[in-house]
Amino acid sequence: MQLRQASVDERAVIRRWGRDRRNVATARGVLLKALTEWGLEEIADSAVLVLSELLTNAVRHAHVPAGREIETRFRLTGDRVRIEVHDSSDEKPVRGMADVDSLDGRGLWLVDTLSGSWGVTARDGVGKVVWAEFRLPGTGGDDRGA
Repeated sequence: MQLRQASVDERAVIRRWGRDRRNVATARGVLLKALTEWGLEEIADSAVLVLSELLTNAVRHAHVPAGREIETRFRLTGDRVRIEVHDSSDEKPVRGMADVDSLDGRGLWLVDTLSGSWGVTARDGVGKVVWAEFRLPGTGGDDRGA
């Protein structure tokens, strides 16, 4: 795990993953460990579920050349935790409407429901960043992740 302290007010964990579904479980463990070290167990369940959805989408849907990796970044800055999933596909995720019997199509609905905010931004170069933010417990505002 790459843990770096960018400044007194920011902590980050950055990892790269192959496009293998088994890496999703490992990434959840990395995020849980970081949240525990930061004393943020209160938002862990929601944050880990959101990461799982974002990373699973990248593994399943980001059509990229062989050998390209997916990067996760977990950042604690000020009053927020930000979860980012970087991939080299320009294809943006779309929040779908799953029918009642469908096993797929609910991931971004969960991300929207559990996180304070989320979105998609372009990266420098190719690809995109899909991110979600959680306001820290007790800091006011939208604490859906708490």
